[in-house]
Amino acid sequence: MPSASILVADDDRAIRTVLNQALGRLGHEVRTTGNAATLWRWVSDGQGDLVITDVIMPDENGLDLIPRIKKIRPELRIVVMSAQNTLMTAVKAAERGAFEYLPKPFDLKELVAVVERALRAPPSAQPPRTDDEPEEQLPLIGRSPAMQEIYRVLARLMGTDLTVMITGESGTGKELVARALHDFGKRRSGPFVAVNMAAIPRELIESELFGHEKGAFTGATNRSTGRFEQAQGGTLFLDEIGDMPLEAQTRLLRVLQEGEYTTVGGRTSIKTDVRIVAATHRDLRHAIRQGLFREDLFYRLNVVPIRLPPLRERTEDIPALVRHFLTQVAGQGLPLKTLETAALERLKRHRWAGNVRELENLVQRLAALYSQEVIGVDVIEAELTESAPAVPEVEECKGDGLGHAVEKHLRDYFAAHKDGMPSNGLYDRVLREIERPLITLSLTATRGNQIKAAELLGLNRNTLRKKIRELEIQVVRGLK
Repeated sequence: MPSASILVADDDRAIRTVLNQALGRLGHEVRTTGNAATLWRWVSDGQGDLVITDVIMPDENGLDLIPRIKKIRPELRIVVMSAQNTLMTAVKAAERGAFEYLPKPFDLKELVAVVERALRAPPSAQPPRTDDEPEEQLPLIGRSPAMQEIYRVLARLMGTDLTVMITGESGTGKELVARALHDFGKRRSGPFVAVNMAAIPRELIESELFGHEKGAFTGATNRSTGRFEQAQGGTLFLDEIGDMPLEAQTRLLRVLQEGEYTTVGGRTSIKTDVRIVAATHRDLRHAIRQGLFREDLFYRLNVVPIRLPPLRERTEDIPALVRHFLTQVAGQGLPLKTLETAALERLKRHRWAGNVRELENLVQRLAALYSQEVIGVDVIEAELTESAPAVPEVEECKGDGLGHAVEKHLRDYFAAHKDGMPSNGLYDRVLREIERPLITLSLTATRGNQIKAAELLGLNRNTLRKKIRELEIQVVRGLK
């Protein structure tokens, strides 16, 4: 790569020295400064092929400098570095025209790679966005490396309409990510409509999504608008997409391919303009192999995949999350509390099967039930011990026992019907025959813990609870 002129602005002398040496060894001409005024003078004079700037400098915020640079030199590529490692920093950097955002402390190899990409990229004359700034808020909390990568991906997606697939365990914040994509994206002035596939009866999903005409089916006494119509011009969030039945998947695929749909009972095609964001806790590739999810639909939805890490993979974010939830609860009228350092360390060692949602519930309980202003490790230990079911880990329940039980139920079913095997509806018939004993067996294996049983079965917890009610399955008293 030919040498380039690189301008570096950072009030940390050590960072300036490191970048000067690293980029100089690659043959680039590097000029460094500790303030924004000097950087602005260099840029105004036409110097530099690339700018690397910090956000917080003694005389000006680096983010505020970007629009001014872009106004006089729209082709100049800018890389932003910041120790303010929040989603808002990444979003603002992207909105104002930065080529890339890197959180501090940064990996030097990664920064060099970003510089090389920026220098290879064709010049862009796209001006920074000038619409209203998003409110200063933190829909996502965390400065761990895993969350920083998510912030960077979200920042790149804000100005696009690309379809996004969010995966992650229950309680990791998938809807928060979907809302961030909408609230800070170009469709923010439109509606955000969320629909949970697991919470809708299978026979009503198509009507829920696409609407229905009067008389389309028994009970359809009036025309009803669907979620696609409600989300027109905005974002449609399809949560738990893995629970969508195959017949509805076919209709959704047509919408994604052709940009139009018909209501249930309708004949006229309706054009749609929505951004689709889908989410699931399931392994959809496994569901494809089982014939439960359409492969063509998967690739239509999985344009940009985002995986949310479970809380146990980013325990360094727990103190910030606890402070955030304590502040939220205090805003609802309860006293503001804090946790001892030892108590926070104990939280970091917990497994967090329910992820951020479980932590939020615990913090709310601490604020409501305990009078002391500073929560100690003894309280945390008691709460975690009381809430933890005395059950084996889910992994211990994933052996052959469950598979053998399912096989036995299938063998019994086929043996009972060998002389008169039903000619149609075989899948639903078998499902009805084995669903109740399968759920019962899973609850037994997890000693009645519905969270563990749902994870074992690959079901959403709300779906499992609904099936327990519908099938009138008795859960052992005292276990949740």
